[in-house]
Amino acid sequence: MTDIEIANSITMSHINNIAEKLDLAYEDIDPYGHYKAKINVAPSEARGKLILVTAINPTSLGEGKTTTSIGLADGMQSIGKNVCLALREPSLGPVFGIKGGATGGGHAQVVPMEDINLHFTGDMHAVTSANNLISSLLDNHLQQGNELNIDVRQIVWSRCVDLNDRSLRNVMVGMGGRLNGVPREDHFNITAASEIMSILCLSTDIIDLKERVASIILAYDMSGKAVRCSDLHMQDAVAILLKDAIKPNLVQTLEGVPAIVHGGPFANIAHGCNTIIATKLALSRSDYVITEAGFGADLGAEKFIDIKCRVGGLNPDCVVLVATVRALKYNGGVKTGFDSDNMPALEAGICNLLGHIDILKNVYNANVVVAINKFVTDSDSEISFITKECENIGSSVVLCESWAKGGVGAENLATEVVRIVDGNSKKIKFAYEDNDDIKTKIEKVAIKVYGAKNVEFSRQAKLALAKITEMGYDNYPICIAKTQYSFTDDATRLGRPTGFTFHIQDLQVRGGAKFIVAIAGQMMLMPGLGKNPSAMGMEIDKDNVIKGLF
Repeated sequence: MTDIEIANSITMSHINNIAEKLDLAYEDIDPYGHYKAKINVAPSEARGKLILVTAINPTSLGEGKTTTSIGLADGMQSIGKNVCLALREPSLGPVFGIKGGATGGGHAQVVPMEDINLHFTGDMHAVTSANNLISSLLDNHLQQGNELNIDVRQIVWSRCVDLNDRSLRNVMVGMGGRLNGVPREDHFNITAASEIMSILCLSTDIIDLKERVASIILAYDMSGKAVRCSDLHMQDAVAILLKDAIKPNLVQTLEGVPAIVHGGPFANIAHGCNTIIATKLALSRSDYVITEAGFGADLGAEKFIDIKCRVGGLNPDCVVLVATVRALKYNGGVKTGFDSDNMPALEAGICNLLGHIDILKNVYNANVVVAINKFVTDSDSEISFITKECENIGSSVVLCESWAKGGVGAENLATEVVRIVDGNSKKIKFAYEDNDDIKTKIEKVAIKVYGAKNVEFSRQAKLALAKITEMGYDNYPICIAKTQYSFTDDATRLGRPTGFTFHIQDLQVRGGAKFIVAIAGQMMLMPGLGKNPSAMGMEIDKDNVIKGLF
């Protein structure tokens, strides 16, 4: 059965029943139909333990990080624990492109999967509209006389859309004559890469969100002074568009575990975590909370800890590191034949997993459990090899079969995670200090986390660094935008490279998100579609039954 067929084969609980598991009354939620809702209450004091799920560097094969997160939640419920998921929302770009959705797979899914992967409760559209309202108000200011003396060559705000559309990466706006605006170059990002998405995910409430929007840098004037949203008095209008989007969304797993799905920044070009509000709400309503960070630990876990935990005052009690046999073979140099036993490739690629364990334990002081997401083609000898290698460096290893068996297939993983978090007294450490300057922060992440020997800044990056320091933003955390496929800034360098030079091409201030984006390599903020996008294989019949959606 396909994922969508499995999802459609179960009978979902009414959303009121799911809300009751989190001690939410009927008036605490705004139902969107029978099976999803917005939550109206704010987080209270945390009572739960926080478990972060991350992974080794991803491949096109898929490592099943979200599937493992969902399976772990079902497994915890299966062993009698009170648990809640806190996940990101999918973007329509990957859904209609090639990567797929963000609702898990097999017998470990959140539902209703079609709704979540498509329009859901409209959060992505609200973020898109809020972003583009800023653009339209900015262009209108230029049209109406440009009282702020904005330099149109130094506008740094971009429009966005929640689709993969390479034709919109670089555009000209204001064409067609004087009545149609001031001609200038503009750009589109995918919605998940927008600063509004980052702001939504890092805000603690609507007032905090409004204040962050006010601090967004839109452009620079002819004297080089930053022009912010507050200069155009647009922050309240933007916040109004986001007043419902800031409320977390409640859904469920196939086995009825509450799942708060809210916010969806990408991890390679943004900070890759769901909202602080959702995570804190889950922590205040359940004993165990399982959340995830995008891509490998070098990107997702790094940003979760160095940005989200720093801003939100969070402390993961355990980090579950997802690995697959075939992904480790890929890191060992194999490009085909993943279903065949290949110990030499596994031996060559195991360094990638060991590298992620090393940074989680020795840089961030985290408790680590390795979850081997099992595929039917994995051999006993391959599983045994991975287990011994991890145990040799003091890491717990558990086989997870939630894709095939649901919660029952993750009970052993759940038991081990509970054992560790219930006895945890560790506090997470950061890779850098708040008072480090931006250059030092970048170097510490590149050297301590990625394994680089040194960092090389381009001329553009050096100029931007000087400007950021002059503007007084050295206290901001950093968000490094790099490839997800490697520890380095080169997607082709697999395994666990060390001693390399890490390259920073540019730096950008995110005044509302309150972090500095450091761009490493050629990062694409607007993906394109492949030769055969998933959208071309989808169908819907007269009864609104969808096929081809995974």
